Amino acid sequence: MFPSLAHRPWHIFCRLSLQHRAPLSQRSPRIPQLCYGLKSGGIHNVWFSLPDCRVASLGLGKVQYYSTSGNSKDGPPKSASGATPQGLTKAETIQVKVRAVLKKREYGTKYTQNNFITAVRAMNEFCLKPSDLEQLRKIRRRSPHDDTEAFTVFLRSDVEAKALEVWGSHEALARERNLRKEVEREFQESIFRNQQLLKEYKDFWGNTKPRSGQRTTFLQGPGKVVMVAICINGLNFIFKLLAWVYTGSASMFSEAIHSLADTCNQALLALGISQSVRNPDAGHPYGFSNMRYIASLISGVGIFMMGAGLSWYHGIMGLLHPQPIESLLWAYCILAGSLVSEGATLLVAINEIKRSAQLHGLSFYEYVMQSRDPSTNVVLLEDAAAVLGVIMASGCMGLTSLTGNPLYDSMGSICVGTLLGAVSAFLIYTNTEALLGRSIQAERVQKLTEFLENDPAVRAIHDVKATDLGLSKVRFKAEVDFDGRVVTRSYLEKQDIDQILNEIQQVKTPEELENFMLKHGENIIDTLGAEVDRLEKELKQRNPEVRHVDLEIL
Repeated sequence: MFPSLAHRPWHIFCRLSLQHRAPLSQRSPRIPQLCYGLKSGGIHNVWFSLPDCRVASLGLGKVQYYSTSGNSKDGPPKSASGATPQGLTKAETIQVKVRAVLKKREYGTKYTQNNFITAVRAMNEFCLKPSDLEQLRKIRRRSPHDDTEAFTVFLRSDVEAKALEVWGSHEALARERNLRKEVEREFQESIFRNQQLLKEYKDFWGNTKPRSGQRTTFLQGPGKVVMVAICINGLNFIFKLLAWVYTGSASMFSEAIHSLADTCNQALLALGISQSVRNPDAGHPYGFSNMRYIASLISGVGIFMMGAGLSWYHGIMGLLHPQPIESLLWAYCILAGSLVSEGATLLVAINEIKRSAQLHGLSFYEYVMQSRDPSTNVVLLEDAAAVLGVIMASGCMGLTSLTGNPLYDSMGSICVGTLLGAVSAFLIYTNTEALLGRSIQAERVQKLTEFLENDPAVRAIHDVKATDLGLSKVRFKAEVDFDGRVVTRSYLEKQDIDQILNEIQQVKTPEELENFMLKHGENIIDTLGAEVDRLEKELKQRNPEVRHVDLEIL
């Protein structure tokens, strides 16, 4: 409506003064009047009157909205002659004053020069030495890391000025940057060559680096289960292969292939376990715990292709071209020994899963279905399939011995292949779900959320995500709506209230008010960051499985 008002921030001072109401019969209808005027000093006044019916509907009373921009005089606007506008009495006047308090500020270098920069970035980006930084102003800031209390930063403007002092000009600084980038590139190439030479040296002389940590991994927990399974399945494969060579039984061939597939897959699991305990690096900041799921997924594919595929092929070929079978006595003996050994490995896997499920507060079935420990689950399912496969093969071979019909033996090979296919499908499904970023249990998410919501500084929690990273590690993310009053009170508790009050009383101009607010506003933001650090630390301490916490301020 008013072009000069549209682009400015305003505070509105409004006063309604209705001392008496005249009877409706004595009121003449009036068209709403609007007057707009401009006074010096950047203060704009807007005056308008409404018909009596609107004034009457407002009722008796007085409503005032006070502006923080300063004092304003009450009373209706005067005309050039000093009287109130024509058609309005003093009691019916509605006055609206619009006062510009603070112009919209364009943030320039005055504010961006306050940006901080770390010592490492200062030396890398501005080609400075540690001795150059010693002469600059040092500022202590809270650390984003748990293991350090605070760290030193510098004002970026000071660093830029020091760089120009050292190098003389922006062009000289740019040349030095390009030169250092070239040196760094040559250094990286040298590192690559040295790594290749070190690898060749280790391959020739053997790796002398101590690996006690990985050896310990295979002496307990899932590593122990996998190593036991590798030894037993390797021996079973050798004996079953000899029995197949002696008898020519299709079921015995399927069992030999089954044991070979189990041995290879469990060796792959051992490799996945050894890789999963590696420490995080720059390229993999969340570690390598998913290597167990990857190894289990590949193991499931291997069981399907090697175990199920070859068993189906050999069984179908036996149905199409049946061959007479020799004495099955040795085959029965080897299957009996395999049943005992596979059953022993199965018991080891069951006991390990029971122990782990009890630690996580889950039932045996929930622990297996959620694939919390993929390596142990693979051993469990493979050994369970091996025990069932031995029973199937023995039954089909027994029917062949009683009837003399080799088709029963071929059917046994197809049944073992179907069993292996079902196991591989389950492993592929569960490990794929884990690799896609599966959420933890709803009860655990609720527990973490309630802990945050019970904190006095938190008003609400939104968009909660808790992802299972594997190896009992959880990544927690949430958007937190903080209570500004509690955060501000936390800041004031560490300040001298009398000193702050004295600073407030000394504020006389808008510039002084702005400096006062900027100073304490920055400190309150730092206090808010400290509150975020405190919540993250307490969340990790109360829930050791939570390794990575990301709280975003809403």
